[in-house]
Amino acid sequence: MTGSPKGPLAGRVALVAGATRGAGRGIAVELGAAGATVYVTGRSTRARRSEYDRPETIEDTADLVTEAGGHGVAVPTDHLDPAQVATLVDRIASEHARLDILVNDIWGGENLFEWDRPVWEHDLDNGLRLLRLAVETHVVTSHHALPLLLRRPGGLVVEVTDGTDAYNRAHYRNSFFYDLAKASVLRMAFSLGHEVGPRGATALALTPGWLRSEIMLDHFGVREENWRDALDRVPHFAISETPRYVGRAVTALAADPNAARFNGQSLSSGGLAQEYGFTDLDGSRPDAWRYLVEVQDPDKPADVTGYR
Repeated sequence: MTGSPKGPLAGRVALVAGATRGAGRGIAVELGAAGATVYVTGRSTRARRSEYDRPETIEDTADLVTEAGGHGVAVPTDHLDPAQVATLVDRIASEHARLDILVNDIWGGENLFEWDRPVWEHDLDNGLRLLRLAVETHVVTSHHALPLLLRRPGGLVVEVTDGTDAYNRAHYRNSFFYDLAKASVLRMAFSLGHEVGPRGATALALTPGWLRSEIMLDHFGVREENWRDALDRVPHFAISETPRYVGRAVTALAADPNAARFNGQSLSSGGLAQEYGFTDLDGSRPDAWRYLVEVQDPDKPADVTGYR
């Protein structure tokens, strides 16, 4: 990248906590494409992998942010360690004296929850570890980062979860621990809305749809280039979306001077695409949560007509 970043978010500073892969990476890259400086954090680095033991790293994400047109800064951070998070925020304050966008996308629980296993049979250590990674990390990060974000009016806090408030209230989500983690993040956004809203910022919850993350693609034995090959086995996967789609949702919110109308609410990438008019990388607008309610959950044949 040469010259100064350009775009609707040029001059803005973002922290995407949990940006190693998946939605976090997609969000970081799209914020970069809009011209933002993006601090990307996580525990997977080129020098050391987290317990995921996967190849994606925060340095790779930072490079993608810069290639997209912004400025990516990789900072190895364990968000369960308050001292590390405090040091991270101090660095952002020292280098920019501002934080405009905070995205809490820390998760780390794919290998910890057991599908449809009741709480008394679920491995307790794994369940509690999941809650620490998915909930406590968000609390620690908000505690340290929000004072910097609130120095200027117009800040945006995005709590990334799985499922809208309406959907999750009506549906059991995989296991006690998974369900509790995702509901907690939704409630965090609601609570933060009450706390930051009167102070000039906006907090909300945002869910992607069926995400074609690196882990999901590996699970189905496909790549982004040939993801449709998985439809023979999982026809409803046709509604899936790239991580960049939810990234475009965050970018649209961050660039919207009237984003405060969403304060405390639960939103989805598909719903915001209808609101703002952005598309996924292939030009489509998948609306996964409406599709789940109207097609997949009633066991209708897979048909994305009118849903993407």
